[in-house]
Formats: sequence, C-alpha cells, structure tokens
Amino acid sequence: MKNILFLMSFISLLFLACNKELETPYDHPFFYIHQNNVSEITVQANRNESVDYKVYFSTKTQFEAIEVDYEVVAGDGLKTGVDYEVINSGSSLLFKPGVVEMPITIRWINHSIEEGKDNTLTIRLLRNDKNITLGLPGPDHKQSSLKITKI
Repeated sequence: MKNILFLMSFISLLFLACNKELETPYDHPFFYIHQNNVSEITVQANRNESVDYKVYFSTKTQFEAIEVDYEVVAGDGLKTGVDYEVINSGSSLLFKPGVVEMPITIRWINHSIEEGKDNTLTIRLLRNDKNITLGLPGPDHKQSSLKITKI
C-alpha cells in the first residue's frame, strides 16, 4: 500500500512537471541614468569638484557598439563656466561590447545661486542607434533623465 501511494505521488509530480508552461525570462534591454537609485538630487552651491553621473545599460551580452545621445539642459539660474562645466566632449556615449556603464562628468564650480531662479541641471537621454528603450521599461520611462538642483 505504501509503495502504491509513493508511486501515485511520483506519477502526479511527474505529470505536473511535464505540463508546466515554460516561462520566458525577462530580457528587455534599456539605458537609464540615476544616482543612488533616484532621478532628482541636489548639490551644494559651494561644491568645487568633478562628479561622474553614470548612464547604465541593462542587457544580456551585446556584440555591437551602441551610441547613446544625451543633452545637458541648464535652468535660467545656472551658467556654464560659472556654475558648472560638462567635461565630456560631444553629446554621445559609445557603449562598446561588454560595457554596461559610462560616465557623464560635470565639474561643479563654487558659485552662489540666485534664489528664485531655476537652478537645475538636467541630463536627458535622447536616443540611441539601436532603438533600445531609454529609461526603465514601462509607460513612465523613469530614470531617462537626472535632475540636479544646485542649492
């Protein structure tokens, strides 16, 4: 009796395992930018150093280089050469095969801000040459830009 119950249990498990649908792993590549997993951060007005803001590539192994275009947009309260300077040359990053993060370097310059003005610097991912999603997958495209407010 014990053997029959064991055999029936084994056959049931085998039957369930064979009929289980195979799940396809999530594999949707995307580029995103953040700092400490947030899309809006602040920097002190007296900061006087260069900072890397990294663009990340979430994907399985790629065998082709991918170029990602971005822009850096300053609010009316910040001026390049006075409050900040973009160190990267050009406005694109080249992700070579196997590379999953690239920096956009901003040199912050110690300069007081003018209250009431837009003292933000926004780094926006614009496009790439493989039409890969920018920002986290989903309708909101979170982390497709990083907003930095100088305070």
